[in-house]
Amino acid sequence: MIARRAKAAILDSLGFQAAVAIVGPRQVGKTTLALEIAAETSALYLDLEDRADRQKLEEPRLFLEQYQDRLVILDEIHRVPDLFGDLRGIIDRGRRRGLGTGRFLILGSASVDLLLQSGESLAGRIAYVNLCPFDTLEVGHEPDDLMRLWIRGGYPDSFLAPSRQISLKVREHFIRTYLERDVAEFGPRLPSTVLERLWTMLAYSQGELLNASKLANSLGTSYQTVTRYIDVLAGLLLVRRLPPLRTNLKKRLVKSPRVYVRDSGLVHALLSIGSFNTLSGHPVVGKSWEGFVIENLISAAPDGTLASFYRTAAGAEADLVLDFPGGQRWSVEIKRSLAPSLTKGSHNARRDISPDRSFIAYPGQERFTKGSDVEVIGLQDLVRDVAGMSRGSA
Repeated sequence: MIARRAKAAILDSLGFQAAVAIVGPRQVGKTTLALEIAAETSALYLDLEDRADRQKLEEPRLFLEQYQDRLVILDEIHRVPDLFGDLRGIIDRGRRRGLGTGRFLILGSASVDLLLQSGESLAGRIAYVNLCPFDTLEVGHEPDDLMRLWIRGGYPDSFLAPSRQISLKVREHFIRTYLERDVAEFGPRLPSTVLERLWTMLAYSQGELLNASKLANSLGTSYQTVTRYIDVLAGLLLVRRLPPLRTNLKKRLVKSPRVYVRDSGLVHALLSIGSFNTLSGHPVVGKSWEGFVIENLISAAPDGTLASFYRTAAGAEADLVLDFPGGQRWSVEIKRSLAPSLTKGSHNARRDISPDRSFIAYPGQERFTKGSDVEVIGLQDLVRDVAGMSRGSA
């Protein structure tokens, strides 16, 4: 069992809020973590994909109020969308009897409908905790662990597969499940082959500026349809649109977001890359590493951290800018080289955005200074530094 960093946040949130939702994509380990919490807290676990458990909630108040003194875990809650309104009444009645915290742990297979359905009815009664795929702080500290995580990605079944061939098959099945079930449920009707082509095109263009018109032309569909499906993929936590940094500088700034398939293992599966040897000779290798670094850093960052990139028409560029809640700004350049160099564009970007600290993240282990104000640092060390930034630090 690999310990999940989100567990502490879930238990803390249950200590001050009536309901807590674990938000994350399918197969990221939400149910496994919930069952672990259930075993430790004597919680009641209900799987709402199971017809028998759904039938128990045909009269939600009658059933759930028999378990006022226990945490109730509701898995796949989007299968019973009307339940959110009932939970509000149950929570409010419980509060009047002094039962204001730790009542419900809610899980759903997609953040989209979980957030849409619970946002209004449980406002002020629910906390959200993100559960991401495995990151470098969870899977070990050896170089082989980092390489395995990059190649296979962080979904537990893929990362823990007994061979790289089985890992690739797991990810291919994962992609097929999303194409045929989840993505089609939320988006306009398109054949799964078209959806797969779009997702694959996003993997090929990993880390590039979003050009929905170009994607639409290649797919033979409309700009609006492509935009809608990217919205869906982003809402399902499969794609990240990294926004450009907004500043008051009088410069011509890039306005389009950069788009990343969030899990590096899915990038490789979409492109039929099954090994480090194949990846090393593929054009996507640099951007795959870049996206991998970005996801690990954002996953480790404190709640409230704003992530963006900086780029001007003149070529000033920072791959990742992290604005922490306490006011600090960090700038990160990402290089897949053991001898990373500083570019004129990165110098100009630091001058423009005035970060408190500047880094070059690279695949090595040593930590050293380059120039007068840039730290060259391995990914795992930088992730630990980012995780150590607490709210209110300055």
